[in-house]
Amino acid sequence: MTEIQKKILMEIADISGTDDVADGAYNIRVNGKSAGRSSTAGVSISPKPEGTGLDIIVAPGAKEKIHIPVVVSADDHREEVLNDFIIGEGADVTIIAGCGIHNCGSGRSQHDGVHSFVVKSGAHVKYVEKHVGAGDGTGERVLNPVTNIIIHSGGTMEMDTVQIRGVDSTRRVTRAVLEDDTALVIHEKLMTHGVQTAETVFDVAMNGEDCGANVVSRSVARDSSKQVFLSKIKGSNRCAGHSECDAIIMDNATVQAIPEITANHTEASLIHEAAIGKIAGEQLIKLMTLGLTEAEAEEQIINGFLK
Repeated sequence: MTEIQKKILMEIADISGTDDVADGAYNIRVNGKSAGRSSTAGVSISPKPEGTGLDIIVAPGAKEKIHIPVVVSADDHREEVLNDFIIGEGADVTIIAGCGIHNCGSGRSQHDGVHSFVVKSGAHVKYVEKHVGAGDGTGERVLNPVTNIIIHSGGTMEMDTVQIRGVDSTRRVTRAVLEDDTALVIHEKLMTHGVQTAETVFDVAMNGEDCGANVVSRSVARDSSKQVFLSKIKGSNRCAGHSECDAIIMDNATVQAIPEITANHTEASLIHEAAIGKIAGEQLIKLMTLGLTEAEAEEQIINGFLK
C-alpha cells in the first residue's frame, strides 16, 4: 500500500497494514480489491462467489476482534460492497469497520457499503465504524453506509459511528429488528461543513418482549451544510425505546430532526428527544476569558460536544 493509503487506514481503523492484525481476523479492501485477508479458528472470512463482498461467520462462544476497513484512493471510483455477518450463539466480538476516501482528482469517488448482521442468542457485538474524506481534488467523496440488524433472544449490539470531516455527501441508514430480551445501543457523531449534505435514518422494530433500544445522535453543522435526522422506533411488545438527536448549528447551515415513535402495545415505553441550537454565548465568553480566541473556544466546545 502507498503511504497515503496507510495513513487513511490508520485513521479509520487504527492499523497501518496487515502486520498490525496478524493475530486476528481481517480483510483490508483497497480500491475494490483485497489488500490482505485472514481468518482465525473462531472467525471465517470468505469472499462471496459473485464477488460483491464477504461472508463473515463467527463461531459460537468465540471472543474475537475483527478488522474490515475500506480505503478508496482512486479517482472516479464507485463500488457497492455487501458483507454478511453471522454471529454465533454466545459469541463476543468487536468489529472495526469504516471507510476512508482520499480523492485528489476531479471524478466522483463513492463507496456504498451494506452490512447485514444476524446476532444469535446470547451473543454480543460491538461495531465501530469511522468515515473520513481527504484529498485536494475537486471530485466528490460520497459514502452511503447501510446496516441491517437482526438480534435474536438475549443478544446485544453496540454501534459507534463517527464521521467528522471531508465527506461531501452521505446517506446513513440503520435498520434493526429486536427479539425477546435484546438490546441495541447506537451512538452517532457527525460533523458537516462547506456545502456537504448528510442524512441519517434509524428504523428500529422492537418486536420482542423486554427488548430495549437507545439511539443517540450528536452532530455539528457548519458553513452552508445540510443535515437531516430521521428516527423511527416502533414498539410492538413490552419494551423500552429512546431516541435522541442533539445538534449544534453554525453559520448558514440547516438541520432538520424528524422523530417518529409508534406504540402498538400498552407496555411499550417510547421516548424521543431533539435539540438544535447554536453555541451559547456564555460558553464562548468563559473560555475566552481563559485566553482562547473565539475560534479556539468554538473548537473546544465542539470537540467536547462530539466526545
